[in-house]
Amino acid sequence: MKRRPVEAGPILLWFRDDLRLTDHPGVTAAVRRNVPVIPLYILDETEPLRRMGDASRWWLHRSLAALDSELRHRRSHLVLRRGSAARIVADLAAEVGASAVYWSRSYEPREREREGRIRTMLAERGVEVRTFPANMLAEPTEFTKKDGGPFQVFTPFWKALRARVRPVSPLPAPTHVLAPATWPDTEALESWRMLPTHPNWAKGFEIWTPGEAGAKEQLTQFLDSTLTGYSVGRDHPGLPHTSRLSPHLHFGELSVASAWRNVLAATAEGRAPEQDGEAFLKELAWRDFSRHLLFHFPNLPEVPWRQEFARFPWRSDPKGLDAWKRGLTGYPIVDAGMRELWSTGWMHNRVRMIVASFLTKHLLLPWQEGEAWFWDTLVDADLANNAANWQWVAGSGADAAPYFRIFNPVLQGERFDPEGAYVRQWVPELAELPPSAIHRPWEYGLLQAARDYPGPIVDHQTARRRALEAYERVTGKRG
Repeated sequence: MKRRPVEAGPILLWFRDDLRLTDHPGVTAAVRRNVPVIPLYILDETEPLRRMGDASRWWLHRSLAALDSELRHRRSHLVLRRGSAARIVADLAAEVGASAVYWSRSYEPREREREGRIRTMLAERGVEVRTFPANMLAEPTEFTKKDGGPFQVFTPFWKALRARVRPVSPLPAPTHVLAPATWPDTEALESWRMLPTHPNWAKGFEIWTPGEAGAKEQLTQFLDSTLTGYSVGRDHPGLPHTSRLSPHLHFGELSVASAWRNVLAATAEGRAPEQDGEAFLKELAWRDFSRHLLFHFPNLPEVPWRQEFARFPWRSDPKGLDAWKRGLTGYPIVDAGMRELWSTGWMHNRVRMIVASFLTKHLLLPWQEGEAWFWDTLVDADLANNAANWQWVAGSGADAAPYFRIFNPVLQGERFDPEGAYVRQWVPELAELPPSAIHRPWEYGLLQAARDYPGPIVDHQTARRRALEAYERVTGKRG
């Protein structure tokens, strides 16, 4: 009598920041095994990891709901668990008799540590572990300088990456996901309480459509409508020339390879000028560069990359910080950006640089304060991007803008929002002012007419001198 072959146990497919089915190596590999697949998402807030910000939690709720819907169309669904990821993965693998656990790699320092512990626990129990490339163009373990060291300057990183990346055909989403005979229990997404209730501060977030379908729609809109003119228009917040793909990329609803591939195709087919496509590809490369920095310098979110900035004489100014957060600094372009952030969970990239420069140089407040506020209020809050960009503006980061490059918020507003369209949208107190006065209403005696819009909380020239003196004390260099 022939012995019947033992059926392989199911695969636990652990989703993380990769909430899509298309162009997903782990999904493709799991489905091809032709064994039951149990999709899993874990909300882990038990370990000493940074808690996800409230704006990101809003997005995550919607994105998980969207992924679950896509899976249900394929006769599957998402298993939700909350708690220690290490414990849940190990226990659930034992509960369902999993033959393997698949996940996409993370390059955030504490996540890497946790992955190592989980891999060891599963190996001790005889469970196969397979990990797959994260949502990057080049993984930091494989992409280094010729001497084997990490890239620390963006331009050579960009040149090497541009020569390396080659478009490949996308992995299609599966039409069917084989379900297990018995499903493990799942928690209700609503029980995680990630959406605000009273008050509902996220009403303005409804401009977004989290999820893979929303990501594809946003990519199509960008390619068809706003990519043309991107290289110049992306610096003008009153113009529709940004991709608005950053939250979709952060949550992995869209693969960065897909964005790269589609932009290249658009320029090759003549649907957009090559300079506009190249400008956007550079933004994707900067995203990768930030992740490479975080991988090689894991203290980047907390510690200045340039060591001399550890001695920088930052100030303490709770009132100034509060005015900055609320968009009440008296500088219209700064206030417009901070109000856009609070209302929509997003801020135009040029304005992000302006408000960051204002906090670190006009108010002389530590970049960590701004990084923490962005972490909580951005729907695209990303550990690597957030830390690298704040340090870049503050002058303490890798390949950073010189500290003495201090944006004049009035001139920045007049240059990039010359008609005041962006300011009028987000600072309605100033909506009736003419373009000549909208970025400096106090000079025209129009503050009263602007319905008590505040005057500047700090004088630009005074703040500039103070910042340069602080820089000189730390570095011995004059700005």
